[in-house]
Amino acid sequence: MNHIFEFFFGQYYDYSTIDISLEIIAVIFGFLSVWFSKQNRIWVFPTGMISTAIFVYLLLKWELLGDMMINIYYFIMSVYGWYIWTRKVDASHVTPISQTTQKEKQIGVVIFIATLLFVFAVYKIFDKWTSWVAYVDTFTTAIFFVGMWLMARRKIENWIFWIIGDIISVPLYFYKGFTFTSFQYLGFTIIAIFGYLAWKKSLNKSITLAQTV
Repeated sequence: MNHIFEFFFGQYYDYSTIDISLEIIAVIFGFLSVWFSKQNRIWVFPTGMISTAIFVYLLLKWELLGDMMINIYYFIMSVYGWYIWTRKVDASHVTPISQTTQKEKQIGVVIFIATLLFVFAVYKIFDKWTSWVAYVDTFTTAIFFVGMWLMARRKIENWIFWIIGDIISVPLYFYKGFTFTSFQYLGFTIIAIFGYLAWKKSLNKSITLAQTV
């Protein structure tokens, strides 16, 4: 039993109690945010903002620049998404779940490529481009940037990006030594799959109703 505990949590021996507590709190609010997103509820944004604010502090302290930038971007997109989700498209309806348009797909490609170039430049400037982890960080950052932008715009395809990025992040964060965060992304993967199915059902229902009108 001790060997199992050492394998999963041994890296935390060198961490302060406050940092471990903050990571756990951030993970809890991160789970809440993804759950509220699955439920298509506006609470996805305030809970997400609490989680990302804590992670920005921790990741800056741990000098994980790519991950820190992801969370800064999440925070900014949460503010934007909060506005989009509550914006009235007519007298009685807010922005609905929808599929990406051709223009939005093109913007997504631009965001992906721009993120790759930006993160690469930051890693080179701060001399952090030193291992294969930097390559994976750059790729997952680009995936999550697109996914968060699509979620803020209430596009169903956001879940596909979350699923891919979460699957990659599970072993990545464990390798980095953040077991709680690794478990968080495992949970995120499961919730994201159900989130996609729930949004797909809601979207199909909306399409059916529109066709019968």
